[in-house]
Amino acid sequence: MQDSPVQLLLVEDNPMHRKLIQKLLASDPQLQCDVEAVDNLADGLTRLVKGGVDLVLLDLVLPDSEELETLFRVRLVAPQVPVVVLTSLDDVKLAARAVESGAYDYLVKSHLKSVALGRAIRYTLSRARARGGEWDSPMFRLAQQQFLKAAQYMNLDDNIRQRLLFPQRTQMVSFPFFRDDRTQVETVFGYRVQHLLSMGPTKGGIRYHEEVDLGEVAALAMWMTWKCALMKLPFGGAKGGVRVDPTTLSDRELQRLTRRYTTEIIDIIGPDKDIPAPDLGTDERVMAWLMDTYSQQVGHSVPAVVTGKPVVLGGSLGRKEATGRGLVYLIQASARHLGMQLDGATAVVQGFGNVGSHAAHFLAELGVRIIGVSDVSTGLHAPEGLSVEDLLEYQAEHRILEGYPAAEAIGNADLLELDCDILVLAALQNQVTVENAGRLECRLLAEGANGPTTLEADDILQERGIFVLPDILGNAGGVTVSYFEWVQGMQNLMWSLDEIHGRLQAILLDAFQRTLSRAEAQHLDMRTAALIEGVSRVTEAKLLRGVFP
Repeated sequence: MQDSPVQLLLVEDNPMHRKLIQKLLASDPQLQCDVEAVDNLADGLTRLVKGGVDLVLLDLVLPDSEELETLFRVRLVAPQVPVVVLTSLDDVKLAARAVESGAYDYLVKSHLKSVALGRAIRYTLSRARARGGEWDSPMFRLAQQQFLKAAQYMNLDDNIRQRLLFPQRTQMVSFPFFRDDRTQVETVFGYRVQHLLSMGPTKGGIRYHEEVDLGEVAALAMWMTWKCALMKLPFGGAKGGVRVDPTTLSDRELQRLTRRYTTEIIDIIGPDKDIPAPDLGTDERVMAWLMDTYSQQVGHSVPAVVTGKPVVLGGSLGRKEATGRGLVYLIQASARHLGMQLDGATAVVQGFGNVGSHAAHFLAELGVRIIGVSDVSTGLHAPEGLSVEDLLEYQAEHRILEGYPAAEAIGNADLLELDCDILVLAALQNQVTVENAGRLECRLLAEGANGPTTLEADDILQERGIFVLPDILGNAGGVTVSYFEWVQGMQNLMWSLDEIHGRLQAILLDAFQRTLSRAEAQHLDMRTAALIEGVSRVTEAKLLRGVFP
């Protein structure tokens, strides 16, 4: 589902058309809109000046303005806000001229249907984002800021610093897929970014989410580079994504989208080139489709082209829960360092997807009392503790946690500020900021998500003595077991679950100890220390390989 509704301004003087458009938007399950309607241009311009409008539906013939002048006046006031023109059948030529003059699309009011209206809005927003500078993403800025901070502390050579600020290879595609009724063809944007090719094949997940953009994928690829280097894995960082809401797709639509996306990026992936894996909005089933599509194209089965696939297709035991299990291994190590007894400690887990639910489960097995959890629908608080098994059963039946009866509903902001020993961030980026970092009441902040804490918040947390287990360390269990899966696939062998757990724990604890030792020796926060560990290894490889030609 969308994180927030589209803020849509409807400028239309015909009350019947206004009501029709509002009714059609309300009936579209793929689109959440907050619609503000005005019947003249003056009121529309006043609203635009206030800001916060994502898209304008604009009738060009209004009581106080007519034809292209209407569009020009809107663009003068809000040049970055995309405009879709509403026109009558006899004004189609005028609408076409409006598109030539900067409008994104036009809709004939007498032919309006819910599907056409919703799709025009979604496509327009996607095109506006693509035109508006996809690199300009808060997540990418955060990744670059973190890297530059580490580079400053380690006095990184400027040639290396400039080289690592941007990905080495980027592919952006748009492609179609059929909806189930076979009359609709959706067009979506997809990405595959390879940040660094010097360390071996690149490695990184694929996410399906309606907010995916190039900057976000580039940030995730950069973090994956540091993560793999910190774990001493023979990979560079990569990431992929499709800008789509997977919850609105049927299984057949999801499969068609996955197979078409695979064909679009097939030239740059492969077991010796770039190995995808699951991420937000994707799972082992999606990886199976991706592997099958790739294998069909090359003419033989290639299990090692992806990781995180079903075990029966060459997947690894323990891969699904690896990120959550690895996070708990590191929480145990952090607790030993802090002198914290886990049996009887309290924890709050933000995000109850694959990472958060497994982390909560493994923490509960250690005797930790889970007093708060959340998912996209709600937060839950129970001071006496929540049953993780009951939560999982409820989620399996209802898909979301909203309505769970054995806890008090709580907002996300209040959830993060609950008094607890351990706060696990396993949702989305930018959750702990300068606004709320001073109100957190935990001893240990464990990051299972990517980029959940801003750079300014890091400084506040360090001043307050809150121990931060940073994301490139905390959520590295997934890529580590993905490495095990890739090795097993390349060598046609299988490891036991005990072997996998033992190897995973050894690699993670080694990385933790190196990071902690550097942090203490150089008086650094854990995130900067972890980044320096990873960047140092990449720098050494870069210098040894040299520059070609």
